[in-house]
Parts: sequence; structure tokens; C-alpha cells
Amino acid sequence: MEKPAKIAPPKGKLGILLPGMGAVSTTFMAGVELVRTGKAQPVGSLTQLGTIRLGKRTDNNSPRIKKFVPLADLNDLVFGGWDLFKDNAYQAASNAGVLSNEDLKKVKPFLSKIKPMKAAFDKEYVKKLDGTYVKKAKNKYELALQIKEDIANFKKTSRATRLIMCWCASTEVFIRPEEVHSTPEKFVEGMKNNHPAIAPSMLYAWASVTSGVPFANGAPNLTVDIPAMQKLALEHNVAVCGKDFKTGQTLIKTVLAPAFKARMLGLDGWYSTNILGNRDGEVLDDPGSFKTKEESKLGALEYILQPQLYPELYGKIHHKVRINYYPPRGDNKEGWDNIDIFGWLNYKMQIKVDFLCRDSILAAPIVLDLVLFLDLAQRAGFRGIQEWLSFYFKSPMTSPELYPEHDLFIQSMKLKNTLRWLMGEELITHLGQEYYD
Repeated sequence: MEKPAKIAPPKGKLGILLPGMGAVSTTFMAGVELVRTGKAQPVGSLTQLGTIRLGKRTDNNSPRIKKFVPLADLNDLVFGGWDLFKDNAYQAASNAGVLSNEDLKKVKPFLSKIKPMKAAFDKEYVKKLDGTYVKKAKNKYELALQIKEDIANFKKTSRATRLIMCWCASTEVFIRPEEVHSTPEKFVEGMKNNHPAIAPSMLYAWASVTSGVPFANGAPNLTVDIPAMQKLALEHNVAVCGKDFKTGQTLIKTVLAPAFKARMLGLDGWYSTNILGNRDGEVLDDPGSFKTKEESKLGALEYILQPQLYPELYGKIHHKVRINYYPPRGDNKEGWDNIDIFGWLNYKMQIKVDFLCRDSILAAPIVLDLVLFLDLAQRAGFRGIQEWLSFYFKSPMTSPELYPEHDLFIQSMKLKNTLRWLMGEELITHLGQEYYD
């Protein structure tokens, strides 16, 4: 990739389009409004609070990322989206039960004005939900064209100069790549013929990419992770990234597993279970949707530990992932891990982690960072898969010939070095020998 000669400035409003105006989307929108009105801090957001070291450690030069790269200002963000229920964003946030009544009251006038567009929804792909506010069409192609029309209308009415779309809706049933996903032409033909391997999320992605709008996939669905969509992204000069927000349990996994590998500690087994009671938990109670999530959550260990290189340490791992729908928990998820490791002379040890987390509180700043970084990528002329944003995903998209990098710390270095490279700064290698020469 060639470094851009110039990055277009972030002039005008940035429109954020969110398929799925549930817990994550409304927590994100409410949080942005609270932060930009000075009523909260953007905790968890790299773009807002993170710094980036430039030059040597002795230079003491670590500006805020938002001062270093030309990101859109929070005051320029405007919001829209789709949902299968007619509730406005305030009603949806109240139903989600993530934010306190005190915080919701502060943003009620703002959220109440954000009303969803009708969703492209099919119960076959999310069996636990019943949509009451949905589009009608004779085939999937017409549904996708309706979404394109929504995108154009939103840009006009919001007076946004640029748009980003981020999938924040439910996990769909597991779909394997098929011939219909191989080329843009076959994909269009498949939409016209209502092919069962074309899920609703793919309609949003197709509409977004062919409208010149960057797309981030926050769920483990196939969506943009297919050849047809990636070819379209290149043809339309659109940045895309995904998939599946890395929030709770997998975040911890991608921190601990690199530590075991770095110290050459062996792993016998890793049992992970989750209890959650929000809409996501209800959706994942269906075996088809759970299969999609399971595939996403299982992959990290395999890629980080590389059992083919270290068969004596990681060749026989028993890795189990379970998700249990438990309504009393609401959005307050519990991720419990039992980890069986072994060390010198094969002596056994155990680690147990009980992460009582808030799913949407962890996801909201990810959405913020992704939309701001995707907008930066688009203005810099980047197109296709943005692997440097792997930091935010459980199952990062990569070029087909590459394995995905899951180690959180390597992902963080990749992201920050991309920003340094983009701005013409020297990359940080962490070699450090120059201090002792």
C-alpha cells in the first residue's frame, strides 16, 4: 500500500449509520452525547484518551491520538439506523437497561429524535426475534436497493458530508461461504433469486459498499468476509473491517494466551462459559446463531498459540465455549474461564478468571473508535480490508493468504505503527539497543 500524499481533512458532518438500534448502538449514541456535552468521560476509547509515542523514549513525546491524526470531531457526528422495532433511540435504550435513569434523562431529548428506519429482517437468520417494523420486497435485491435509498436519504436529510456504517445488530445463523459469495455478479444474481446463503447483514454491507460507504462488522456473521464483498470494496474504493467486537471474555483470552506462549507455558484446556440476559443472549440461545459466535470465539487460541509449531505445549488443547441465556443478568454479562496450564517438568497449574462485565459498556467505545478510524482510512484513500483495525475484533478479517493476528499487543502495535506511518513518523520497533550503544 502506498502512503497517501495527502489525507483529506474531516470537513463537515460525519453520519454514523447503525443497523440494529439496540443496547450497543444506543449506549454508543448516548455516550457520545454525554461526552460532547461535558457530562462524562470517553473511558475505553483509544481515539479519545489514547496517546501515541513518537521518536525515542527519551524524547518524551506522546501526544493524544486525536491530536496526532486528523479525526472527525465528536461534535460533528450525526446518527441514524435501522431496527426491527419502531422504538426511538431513547425508548430502545430504556428497554435495553444498560444506562441508569439518571444518565438517560440527560440525553432523552437527543435520543428521542433518533428514529429507526425499517429493517431488512428475516426470522430464518435470527430465529429468536420477531420483527414488527420491517421492509417488504419481492426479493433480497429489492431490499438491498431500499437500503441504498435509505442511505442516500439519510445523507441528504442529515446534511452529512461523509458516512460510515457499523453493524451492531444480532448474530445471524451460521453460514459457510458458497459459490454465490464468490463474485459481485453471482452475489447480485443470488439476491434476485433469494439465495438462502445471503443473510440480511450482507444486504446492508452490499448497499453500504456500493454506495461508497465504509462498513464495519461488529458481529461474527460472514457479512463482508466474502470474496464478492471484498472485490466490491476495492472497486468502489471503500474501507471495510470486521468481525465481531472484542469485548469481554475474548479480550481476556487475547491477553493471557500471548503470555503463556511468550513464556513457553503449556496449556491442557480452556473452558469458557458466559451468562448473559440481553437481546444478544436471547438470540444466541438459538443453536444456529450460537454456532456463528462459537466459531468466532474458538479461533483466537488456535492462531495465537500455533500448535503446529509447539505440539508439545499446545497440540492437545481441550477448548470449550458455552453461552447461556439467563434473563436476570440483562446486559451485565459474566464470563467465567477455567484454564489448565502446565510448567517446568509438566507440573500442573490452574488459573480461574471471573469477569463480571457490562457488554455494551465495553462495546460502545469500540464502535466510536471504529467509525472514526474508518473515516480516517477512507479520507486517506485506503480501500478493502483494514487489517490494522484487528485490535477491535474477535475474528479479524485478513487477506485470504494470511492468518489473522489475534495477539492484542501485536494488534495494538500494528494499529499505532499504521498511524505513525500514515503521518510520516518513524515506526517503533521496541528494539531499544540504540540507548546502550
